[in-house]
Amino acid sequence: MSDRDPQPVERQLPTEEARDLLALVREIGRREIAPKAAEEEDAGRFPREVFTLLSESGLLGLPYDSEYGGGDQPYEVYLQVLEELAMARLTVGLGVSVHTLASYALATYGTKQQQVEHLPAMLGGGLLGAYCLSEPSSGSDAASLRTKAVRDGDQWVINGTKAWITHGGIADFYTVMARTGEDGPRGITAFLVPGDTPGLSGAVPEKKMGMKGSPTAQVHLDGVRVGDDRRIGEEGQGFFIALSALDSGRLGIAACAIGLAQAALDEAVAYATERRQFGHPIADFQGLRFMIADMATQVEAGRALYLAAARLRDAGKPFAKQAAMAKLHCTDAAMKVTTDAVQILGGYGYTADFPAERYMREAKVLQIVEGTNQIQRMVIARHVAGPEGR
Repeated sequence: MSDRDPQPVERQLPTEEARDLLALVREIGRREIAPKAAEEEDAGRFPREVFTLLSESGLLGLPYDSEYGGGDQPYEVYLQVLEELAMARLTVGLGVSVHTLASYALATYGTKQQQVEHLPAMLGGGLLGAYCLSEPSSGSDAASLRTKAVRDGDQWVINGTKAWITHGGIADFYTVMARTGEDGPRGITAFLVPGDTPGLSGAVPEKKMGMKGSPTAQVHLDGVRVGDDRRIGEEGQGFFIALSALDSGRLGIAACAIGLAQAALDEAVAYATERRQFGHPIADFQGLRFMIADMATQVEAGRALYLAAARLRDAGKPFAKQAAMAKLHCTDAAMKVTTDAVQILGGYGYTADFPAERYMREAKVLQIVEGTNQIQRMVIARHVAGPEGR
């Protein structure tokens, strides 16, 4: 790894408070996260103490209402915080994005009483959340989920298995989508389930290509009982809530992708300016200079795209199409930029002595999570060309 410190990203931020916030996040990343990232990822260690620090620093509820412990920050600022965290370690950036996604249903569709009772602990009380939509047989076709919730008096009994759950088995609360009615999207309801509820358990985490420090596991719900006061929104509204959450969550994934790509670009530039061949730094050779120029352009374009979508969201305007575009472009860019970083480092890029190979392995999952990039293309096409089969 190079000793050359990368230049901070030039950011357009709306307030002085936001600039101070980004400076704090950058310092936490530099001091507390990045130094341990390679070792802990290799060991498959989840940095729970980092999430405790982020919670204590007010960084786990940034886009939510300060009345409940949030940060009152626009998405334009929150996403740039995610980018900085992902630059330091993707496990942390993605973990904060998933926690924010898991908090979305209650923060947006919960009753006042539910928000007062639960949100302060979720946003600033050291808790960690997980979002449970996908199942072993329903990934992209989420509306066909089979996990079932049956009313029993003033309680619900939930049975089923959720799959590919980030923080599965270690989360303190789970936002769970379960079937309470007819087949299809109209029969799904959202529930807030405490992590210590009897009958809820996490399976052995998946063995993954990358992000080994971030546990991904099935979550089993075997006779899990929750009160009706844990139902979020109306019966049958859960699928709408889930999709609404994912529009915002996809922007989180886009920001994390650009953070990862920026880290790979910084590593490639540092190496290319220090590595000498034929009497010159290899950054002097046009073939590599053009690669670096293309990488930098992809990163800047992705950042502009996710921020444009965030500003639409902050203005209360429709942003689903732009969120899908941002998720698609930024994650594809991350895959390309990290692959090119390995190429620029040559043989060293293929070794674990440098972080480029880890960045490349980690980038792949971003093209899959929260809607594969094939699904994003379907979403975009529907917005542009109308629904299929007209």
